[in-house]
Amino acid sequence: MMNKVFTRSVPLVSLLLLNAESYSIMTTTGRQLPAFSLHNNPTHRTKTIGKLHMSSFESDFASAMPEKPKLTFEEQMIESATTFIADLESRLKEGVAPPPELEELRQARDTGVGASELAAKIYILLIEQGMLYDQDPDDGSLSPTNFDIKANLDIPEVKQEFAYLYKYGMSLASKGVVDVEIIKNIVVERLINRTGLTPEEFDAWLGY
Repeated sequence: MMNKVFTRSVPLVSLLLLNAESYSIMTTTGRQLPAFSLHNNPTHRTKTIGKLHMSSFESDFASAMPEKPKLTFEEQMIESATTFIADLESRLKEGVAPPPELEELRQARDTGVGASELAAKIYILLIEQGMLYDQDPDDGSLSPTNFDIKANLDIPEVKQEFAYLYKYGMSLASKGVVDVEIIKNIVVERLINRTGLTPEEFDAWLGY
């Protein structure tokens, strides 16, 4: 039986909750995208973007353009859902079916269910992707797993994966993004039940 590779098979976009009113999106690796390098010169100012240069006139013209409107939280959730769906579909190996939760997220996005329900469905799909698929360490592609979770709870990477997904859900609840009872139900059904542990045993397993 092939061992499951725990490389945290999560979407490219994760919601980071900074505070109750402010949210930001970054890659799941935690790496910030490199900022453009700005070189100032008294006689000739340029912005360096790789090997491309914008003249001072072009730079000033761009700065005069109106700023892109900031997205509302609901718009961020819609964007996150769209990115997640596209990423998961693109990484499934040929012939591998997506989980039904992907289509449920797509329908929720398209019918305008609201930010809270979208966030909950993103969380559910995040769990299912990690539980149902193995991620190829070379190209990131996804294939169905035959990993026996209940028989491998002593593997540190298994505990780390569950702890990450559990904390992610708790952060959604603690910030009021998703109702705490909804998160509890998701955790029990999608995480705890897969381990064969009771809720109390699950907490102890994770060190709580």
